[in-house]
Amino acid sequence: MSGISFFDIFWIFFIIVSLTPMIKQRMLEASRLKLMRRIEQRRKSRVIALIHRQETMSLLGFPIMKYITIQDSEEVLRAIKMTDEDVPIDLILHTPGGLVLAAEQIAHALASHKAKVTVFIPHYAMSGGTLLALAADEIVMSEIAVLSPVVPQLGQY
Repeated sequence: MSGISFFDIFWIFFIIVSLTPMIKQRMLEASRLKLMRRIEQRRKSRVIALIHRQETMSLLGFPIMKYITIQDSEEVLRAIKMTDEDVPIDLILHTPGGLVLAAEQIAHALASHKAKVTVFIPHYAMSGGTLLALAADEIVMSEIAVLSPVVPQLGQY
């Protein structure tokens, strides 16, 4: 028997449906990176983005929650360390918060940076995101943007 069976069509469909969110995410990241480089050229700054949007990626229709993690802190700390002391940092924040340790490490690094640090909040910076914003020299928010209280979550307490 030759030809394509129903089983083959099912697997092709399943693979396409599974890969589509990842392809969209990669395209979004490439577009975001291009815009960040343009901002860097105009403002003569280093742009770092900490963006956590649960709707951008899902697994079989279930959203994947994203928040500030240790991996985020390592990446942001590396970006800050690689930035010359006299180059301003522009941090774009859109996050529901996250791990206290990670947010605190990033906040200390931002506060220690000798050049001006500006945080841009287009939508929201909750909890740990608010902590990061408060470590900056300047906070720029859109008219609909919000901050929240800094409320550390400590295990079961």
